[in-house]
Amino acid sequence: MLQKSPETAPIQPQAGAPDISAVLGKAAPARLWRRWIVPAFVVVVAAAGAWAWSASHGRSLSVTYLAVPVARGDLTVTVTATGTVQPTNQVDISSELSGTVATVDADFNAHVTKGATLATLNTDNLEAAVALSQATLAARQADVQQAQATVSETAAAYARTAPLAEKGLSSASSAESAKAAADRAQAALASSNANLKIAQANASIAQSDLGKAQIVSPIDGIVLSRAVEPGQTVASSLQAPVLFTLAEDLTKMQLQVDIDEADVGKVAEGDKANFTVEAFANRQFPATISQVRYSPATVEGVVTYKAILTVDNTDLLLRPGMTATAEITVDHVTDTLLVPNAALRYSPPAAPAAGAQRQRSGGLLGLLLPQGGPGGPGGRQRTTVTPTGDTSERTIYVLRDNAPVAVHVKTGVTDGTRTAIVSGDLKEGDRVITGSRAAG
Repeated sequence: MLQKSPETAPIQPQAGAPDISAVLGKAAPARLWRRWIVPAFVVVVAAAGAWAWSASHGRSLSVTYLAVPVARGDLTVTVTATGTVQPTNQVDISSELSGTVATVDADFNAHVTKGATLATLNTDNLEAAVALSQATLAARQADVQQAQATVSETAAAYARTAPLAEKGLSSASSAESAKAAADRAQAALASSNANLKIAQANASIAQSDLGKAQIVSPIDGIVLSRAVEPGQTVASSLQAPVLFTLAEDLTKMQLQVDIDEADVGKVAEGDKANFTVEAFANRQFPATISQVRYSPATVEGVVTYKAILTVDNTDLLLRPGMTATAEITVDHVTDTLLVPNAALRYSPPAAPAAGAQRQRSGGLLGLLLPQGGPGGPGGRQRTTVTPTGDTSERTIYVLRDNAPVAVHVKTGVTDGTRTAIVSGDLKEGDRVITGSRAAG
């Protein structure tokens, strides 16, 4: 059974003891001061970190520029192409007849004249064919003579019969028979004349074939190749075989090169060129473009156009088939300002604006609070070059007072490494920027 505890009497403050409310009132300022210690410490640490980041970031934005002085000089633009050296006029000689080769009268490198015999076929069958055609021609000539005699005979008989028939001294049928005989004689004479012409044509063919048994040179030149031997059988029924290859004049050669489709617009007739061959690697041979053909050639997806270059080969050092590498001069300028192509491709990196620099040095609050400015947060801005319709109008950057300065120029020809400057606020000795790197 629960018992009720006796009530506790209230505690009476003793005489001379301090008042509790007064004690609590004195402790309140101390607790308030301790409450702000931690936030203040956090703010100081954050400010120190922001200052360290800003200092490091500011150092990373410093840039070292790579600059090259503008030079004055000459510029030659060339197009490179490869090809082979060939004779100006090369002739392949075949045989129109089939037969056995009896003799070969020309060898490699032999100098021949027009009409000279190179080889001869066996002529036994050809001579027999000529004899047969001649005999046939004689027979047809005799037939013509016989037909002419018949014509004369029948014409005279008709001339006698016709007056008698008119006077009634001869029958009309006799006159008609005489007239028909005379007409048939005329027809037989016409047929004999036609057969005579056929015989004459056959005789000419046989004689021509006999002449073709001798394979002769059509030009004055040199024998480059010979593909026939005595006793060899030549069959020209399907395709005429090449027996000899002649070059007309090796002192005048031509170089046939393949021009890439990207360069063919730069090349024109009359352009000068120099080329080398492996046999004389240390010597350059001059040449001139005489023709740029329109017909394309596509090999493995690459489109090229054939260009013909004339070559003087008086010393006979060049030989047909030699592989050559040609440098074709398509443009040349003298005494012009030259800049490296890297300067035309350069664009300065993003740089901090002046207002952002002032804000960073404006105190702790400036470090803690991001400031806006041109180009976005932090006051960064980029240099933008607006392209124009004229591709020769370019912007390059010149290093002046250790800072990049944009200069608008008009460019000329280029050789792939340097470019000529036609106009612009640029002079010899100016240092154009070709690159940059950040300095930590």
